[in-house]
Amino acid sequence: MTATGSGLAPARPYRQPVSRLWWLRRRSYLLFALRELSCVFVAWFVAFTLMLVVAVGSGPESYRDFLDWSARPWVIALDVIAAAFVLLHAVTWFNLAPKAMVVRLGGRPVRPAAVVAAHYLLWIVCSIIAVWVILR
Repeated sequence: MTATGSGLAPARPYRQPVSRLWWLRRRSYLLFALRELSCVFVAWFVAFTLMLVVAVGSGPESYRDFLDWSARPWVIALDVIAAAFVLLHAVTWFNLAPKAMVVRLGGRPVRPAAVVAAHYLLWIVCSIIAVWVILR
Protein backbone atom coordinates (compact mmCIF):
# COMPACT_ATOMS: atom_id res chain seq x y z
CA MET A 1 0.00 0.00 0.00
CA THR A 2 1.13 3.52 -0.71
CA ALA A 3 0.59 6.63 1.33
CA THR A 4 -2.61 7.35 -0.57
CA GLY A 5 -4.09 4.02 0.48
CA SER A 6 -5.23 3.13 -3.05
CA GLY A 7 -2.42 0.67 -3.77
CA LEU A 8 -1.26 2.68 -6.79
CA ALA A 9 2.06 4.45 -6.98
CA PRO A 10 1.87 8.22 -7.25
CA ALA A 11 2.05 9.58 -10.78
CA ARG A 12 5.42 10.91 -11.92
CA PRO A 13 5.73 13.81 -14.33
CA TYR A 14 6.56 12.88 -17.92
CA ARG A 15 10.14 13.57 -18.94
CA GLN A 16 10.82 13.61 -22.63
CA PRO A 17 13.82 11.43 -23.47
CA VAL A 18 16.99 13.29 -24.46
CA SER A 19 19.20 12.03 -27.25
CA ARG A 20 22.75 11.11 -26.32
CA LEU A 21 23.92 13.33 -29.16
CA TRP A 22 22.05 16.43 -27.97
CA TRP A 23 25.29 18.41 -27.96
CA LEU A 24 25.59 18.07 -31.76
CA ARG A 25 22.45 20.13 -32.39
CA ARG A 26 23.94 23.55 -31.64
CA ARG A 27 27.35 24.93 -32.50
CA SER A 28 27.76 26.41 -29.02
CA TYR A 29 27.04 23.03 -27.39
CA LEU A 30 29.48 21.29 -29.73
CA LEU A 31 32.24 23.80 -28.97
CA PHE A 32 31.59 23.40 -25.25
CA ALA A 33 31.83 19.60 -25.48
CA LEU A 34 35.00 19.77 -27.60
CA ARG A 35 36.57 22.26 -25.21
CA GLU A 36 35.86 19.96 -22.28
CA LEU A 37 37.31 17.03 -24.23
CA SER A 38 40.44 19.08 -24.95
CA CYS A 39 41.57 18.68 -21.33
CA VAL A 40 42.46 15.05 -22.10
CA PHE A 41 44.83 16.20 -24.84
CA VAL A 42 46.33 18.93 -22.66
CA ALA A 43 47.10 16.16 -20.14
CA TRP A 44 48.68 14.11 -22.96
CA PHE A 45 51.01 17.02 -23.83
CA VAL A 46 52.02 17.33 -20.17
CA ALA A 47 52.73 13.58 -19.95
CA PHE A 48 54.63 13.63 -23.27
CA THR A 49 56.76 16.57 -22.12
CA LEU A 50 57.52 14.87 -18.80
CA MET A 51 58.55 11.71 -20.64
CA LEU A 52 60.84 13.83 -22.82
CA VAL A 53 62.43 15.46 -19.77
CA VAL A 54 63.02 12.07 -18.13
CA ALA A 55 64.54 10.71 -21.35
CA VAL A 56 66.89 13.68 -21.72
CA GLY A 57 67.90 13.39 -18.08
CA SER A 58 68.60 9.68 -18.42
CA GLY A 59 71.26 10.07 -21.08
CA PRO A 60 71.75 9.92 -24.85
CA GLU A 61 70.60 6.30 -25.27
CA SER A 62 67.34 6.94 -23.42
CA TYR A 63 66.76 10.12 -25.42
CA ARG A 64 67.33 8.24 -28.70
CA ASP A 65 64.86 5.55 -27.57
CA PHE A 66 62.31 8.27 -26.80
CA LEU A 67 62.83 9.82 -30.24
CA ASP A 68 62.36 6.41 -31.89
CA TRP A 69 59.18 5.82 -29.88
CA SER A 70 57.81 9.28 -30.60
CA ALA A 71 58.39 8.77 -34.36
CA ARG A 72 55.84 5.95 -34.49
CA PRO A 73 52.85 6.81 -36.69
CA TRP A 74 50.27 6.46 -33.92
CA VAL A 75 52.23 8.80 -31.62
CA ILE A 76 52.56 11.36 -34.42
CA ALA A 77 48.83 11.09 -35.17
CA LEU A 78 48.00 11.52 -31.48
CA ASP A 79 50.29 14.56 -31.27
CA VAL A 80 48.65 16.17 -34.33
CA ILE A 81 45.15 15.60 -32.90
CA ALA A 82 46.32 16.84 -29.50
CA ALA A 83 47.81 19.97 -31.07
CA ALA A 84 44.48 20.77 -32.73
CA PHE A 85 42.61 20.31 -29.44
CA VAL A 86 45.14 22.36 -27.48
CA LEU A 87 44.81 25.13 -30.08
CA LEU A 88 41.01 25.00 -29.69
CA HIS A 89 41.44 25.10 -25.91
CA ALA A 90 43.72 28.15 -26.07
CA VAL A 91 41.55 30.08 -28.54
CA THR A 92 38.33 29.45 -26.63
CA TRP A 93 40.00 30.38 -23.34
CA PHE A 94 41.39 33.62 -24.76
CA ASN A 95 37.96 34.50 -26.14
CA LEU A 96 36.40 33.83 -22.71
CA ALA A 97 39.02 35.87 -20.84
CA PRO A 98 37.06 39.16 -20.82
CA LYS A 99 34.14 37.37 -19.19
CA ALA A 100 36.38 35.67 -16.62
CA MET A 101 38.19 38.82 -15.52
CA VAL A 102 37.44 42.51 -15.60
CA VAL A 103 40.56 44.59 -16.14
CA ARG A 104 40.43 48.18 -14.91
CA LEU A 105 42.82 50.89 -16.00
CA GLY A 106 42.52 54.23 -14.25
CA GLY A 107 39.27 53.13 -12.63
CA ARG A 108 37.60 52.39 -15.97
CA PRO A 109 37.06 48.91 -17.38
CA VAL A 110 39.19 47.95 -20.37
CA ARG A 111 37.21 46.98 -23.47
CA PRO A 112 36.82 43.19 -23.91
CA ALA A 113 38.41 43.34 -27.37
CA ALA A 114 41.54 44.88 -25.86
CA VAL A 115 41.78 42.08 -23.26
CA VAL A 116 41.48 39.43 -26.00
CA ALA A 117 44.02 41.25 -28.19
CA ALA A 118 46.48 41.43 -25.28
CA HIS A 119 46.19 37.67 -24.75
CA TYR A 120 46.83 36.91 -28.42
CA LEU A 121 49.73 39.37 -28.55
CA LEU A 122 51.35 37.78 -25.50
CA TRP A 123 50.82 34.33 -27.07
CA ILE A 124 52.58 35.45 -30.25
CA VAL A 125 55.48 36.95 -28.28
CA CYS A 126 55.90 33.76 -26.22
CA SER A 127 55.76 31.65 -29.38
CA ILE A 128 58.45 33.76 -31.04
CA ILE A 129 60.66 33.44 -27.97
CA ALA A 130 60.12 29.66 -27.88
CA VAL A 131 61.00 29.30 -31.56
CA TRP A 132 64.10 31.45 -31.05
CA VAL A 133 65.22 29.32 -28.09
CA ILE A 134 64.62 26.06 -29.98
CA LEU A 135 66.38 27.18 -33.18
CA ARG A 136 69.26 28.92 -31.45
